Amino acid sequence: MSSLKRVQQWATFARIWHIYDASWQNPFQSAGLLKKYLMGTYKPIYHPLNDCGDHVVVINSGDIALPGDEWKKRVYFHHTGYPRGASWTLAWQLHKKDPTLVLKKAVYNSMDGNLQRRYTMERLHIYPDANVPADIMKNISNQLATPREVPKRLDHYSEKEVEEFPKIMDYPKNYILR
Repeated sequence: MSSLKRVQQWATFARIWHIYDASWQNPFQSAGLLKKYLMGTYKPIYHPLNDCGDHVVVINSGDIALPGDEWKKRVYFHHTGYPRGASWTLAWQLHKKDPTLVLKKAVYNSMDGNLQRRYTMERLHIYPDANVPADIMKNISNQLATPREVPKRLDHYSEKEVEEFPKIMDYPKNYILR
């Protein structure tokens, strides 16, 4: 076997560590992207019964963005297993308790039908901010592109950029703002 083929075979069977920045991302769109790497469906050796997925490290899960008024309307169900143990929690309440749970539940639900999803979820590492332990950061070799662009905040524009921005109209000097 040539050395090139040996490296190609090693890369196919190796578990790669990916990093994904979830700030300002929709967790349900992100779940579809993360599922592909966690399950390894992009690899040529993929089979539903074959465990060939990669590790994914998600940072800034505390800054996710749900569309519309999903924070108020989306409800998560939990049951303790005891009589009258059912509870429903709104998305904003769940996110306030643990900033990683909304994204984790979205990824778990996106893998519906996967027989190994409990073991696949063990390769998902979610952090609410950018503080990731050094022993995990040394393994990362790839960065996943985000599906939507992060908007630039107004206070991050320089004064020069604000002045050069095209104006629709110039207000008269005696104009009073109310």
